[in-house]
Amino acid sequence: MKSILRIGTRGSQLALWQANWVRQTIESQHPQLSVEIRIIKTRGDKILDVPLAKVGGKGLFVKEIEEALLTGDIDIAVHSMKDMPGDIPPGLCIGAVPERENPFDVLISRGGRCLKNLRHGACIGTSSLRRSAQLLHLRPDLNIIPLRGNLDTRLKKLDGPDLDGIILAAAGVRRLGMEDRITEYFDDDLLLPAAGQGALCIEIRGDDALTAAAVTGLDHAPTRQVVLGERAFLHRLEGGCQVPIAAHGKTDGATICVHGLVASTDGKCIIRDSVSGSETQAEFIGVQLAERLLLNGADHLLAELLSAAQTP
Repeated sequence: MKSILRIGTRGSQLALWQANWVRQTIESQHPQLSVEIRIIKTRGDKILDVPLAKVGGKGLFVKEIEEALLTGDIDIAVHSMKDMPGDIPPGLCIGAVPERENPFDVLISRGGRCLKNLRHGACIGTSSLRRSAQLLHLRPDLNIIPLRGNLDTRLKKLDGPDLDGIILAAAGVRRLGMEDRITEYFDDDLLLPAAGQGALCIEIRGDDALTAAAVTGLDHAPTRQVVLGERAFLHRLEGGCQVPIAAHGKTDGATICVHGLVASTDGKCIIRDSVSGSETQAEFIGVQLAERLLLNGADHLLAELLSAAQTP
């Protein structure tokens, strides 16, 4: 086995926490290995003054890291699973999916007010069309303010007068030890998460058996199965940052249930359903769920959303 493995990651505080957790876990399981971390700047990190939906394309936060993996500059890529496009580039594969953190979204508000108690016309910061569409469905009076940047940057914006609250992934807030800032957790009945939210993706080269052996101890089978179902749903719908698509799966160890939705950006139209089945058929269940939404009108909604996104 190699004596040194190189992890590629983004340079944000959260990304580095995730990469260091992977490094420490590998080194504890394989004392003969030394793991290095290399910071790689992605396109999504460089373009901070434009909402994600307007940047376009897929893999905004992973492409450059995957290129380094393919060229052999790094051996392991650590991503947030929700940043992963539906397609994995040829030559790469998901080597491990560690146990998931809390997959839901949270509200952090000024004054500790929960969503239903925010003032009429409250200003909420989020860069996600998925979040904003579902928020507007619940509270059409809200003003959604585009908000980019790392977690610290977004929290600092809340200290100013322009925002009443921000919506973040619970996983990032908890991983950075800021759980005391959380005002409210949203379950999937209120705000369905992004596919893969709360999970990490350990990506490796498909022909690198030695690295595969090093990361296999990080894999959590139930999380992997659920995430595969969510990603299959996303892949069938060809979803990206330009359309409000959400998916969340649950498993009891034998069966899996995947919930999914497609929404209009104004939140007025939400098409939602769920499909259950054997955990061993997670990807089939995700595709089946996508097909059901498409038959129920999501095909027209997605066509409208993509057409609008491509209009200058």
